[in-house]
Amino acid sequence: MPSVGFAIPVLPGKTDVDRDAMGSCWRGERRATYEDAGRRAGVTKETVWIQTTPMGDLAVIYLEADDLETAFGTIGGSGEPFDQWFRDHVRDVHGISLADGMPIPELILDF
Repeated sequence: MPSVGFAIPVLPGKTDVDRDAMGSCWRGERRATYEDAGRRAGVTKETVWIQTTPMGDLAVIYLEADDLETAFGTIGGSGEPFDQWFRDHVRDVHGISLADGMPIPELILDF
């Protein structure tokens, strides 16, 4: 199964916003639409951690998907309401536009 791990900054003051939003996807009111979005994108596993660093908080993400490029493309371009909300959330909390595309990180070690 193709997989990828990456870290993205959490903008100052947005850690609790991110924590609450991801909680709503994991165990809250957005769970059903989050799971549907993952199925549509071919995502089979996703985990997210908050890592505190001296330079600020990071969201550390691990993702498995049938096809990573298709998954990122679906998440970045879907017109479904959840996907639009998710893109807006990522832009607000991380300063990244998923609609502009997100390059898959380069794997440099795999043991």
